[in-house]
Amino acid sequence: MLILGIETSCDETAAAVVEDGRRVLSSVVASQIEEHRIYGGVVPEIASRRHSEAITAVVNGALSEAEVTLADISAIAVTYAPGLIGALLVGVNFAKGLALSAGLPLVPVHHLRGHIASNYLSHPELQPTFLCLVVSGGHSHIVDVQDYDTLNVVGRTRDDAAGEAFDKAARAMGIPYPGGVELDRIAEGGDPGRYPLPRPRVDGSRYDFSFSGLKTAALNILHNARQRGEEISVPDLCASYRRAVVDYLLDHFSLAVRERGARHIAAAGGVSANRLLRRELENLSRETGAALYLPELKYCGDNAAMIASQGYYEFLKGHTAGMSLNAYPQRDISAGL
Repeated sequence: MLILGIETSCDETAAAVVEDGRRVLSSVVASQIEEHRIYGGVVPEIASRRHSEAITAVVNGALSEAEVTLADISAIAVTYAPGLIGALLVGVNFAKGLALSAGLPLVPVHHLRGHIASNYLSHPELQPTFLCLVVSGGHSHIVDVQDYDTLNVVGRTRDDAAGEAFDKAARAMGIPYPGGVELDRIAEGGDPGRYPLPRPRVDGSRYDFSFSGLKTAALNILHNARQRGEEISVPDLCASYRRAVVDYLLDHFSLAVRERGARHIAAAGGVSANRLLRRELENLSRETGAALYLPELKYCGDNAAMIASQGYYEFLKGHTAGMSLNAYPQRDISAGL
């Protein structure tokens, strides 16, 4: 069964064709990074306009690369939540029009479910149940994946997400957008013990995160140094900050893994490409004996192959939508339509 996936939740216009939820026949991504870099972050209005300009060519490119036509497609899967509302609407409306004209089922896919499904592309043997750390620019969750369409949130961030914390700290250090990726690279050559940073706690929750205080602590280090005329070592601050964020993520995720006796663990989302995080997850796997699954780097960021993969399993469960399908900037991962 071939699923055409469409993804426009933020600043990548993407389309892909995936067979039976696991085999990627094509994956096309039109990135807007260079344009948004001028502004130091994603400008929603610009993102929406660029999606509108690119989506037809991107979808046609995915079909061409897979050497198929719409007649070969069984269903169209599209990200409907969460994300930038204007960007989401471009993909949802395009998918609705395409499904209607081609007489194909329309499958709505939650963006974070798609990120988790990126592991199915990299590890065809992986099946629920497993515990997954989902870390991206807008979300940080610990998710208990009971089935392909049954996902329960164990812990979540109360404010900033890990990716957002990386990007904002990087920007304050003068690192160009997308800062989290470059901060990770620079941190490889720094001293992680140079600058002391807190590991926050959330009262009343063993697994929830809060990154706002950690981000503020890094900004204070920069601000105070500038006031005193002192020079900051950017590699050392990058390394110290990355170590604090990863320690914090692993502290909570490790607790969930051990207390729940998880035998299979995974990570997903853009921050799952972070070098230190991947090394620490490998250490956690060795310590607990839990099998670890990490997406290939090409599937860590936003892409449509992950949406097509999750769309396949949603379709098998009968989760389709009509022409009244709408987009939502926020939607719980465990919620249905």
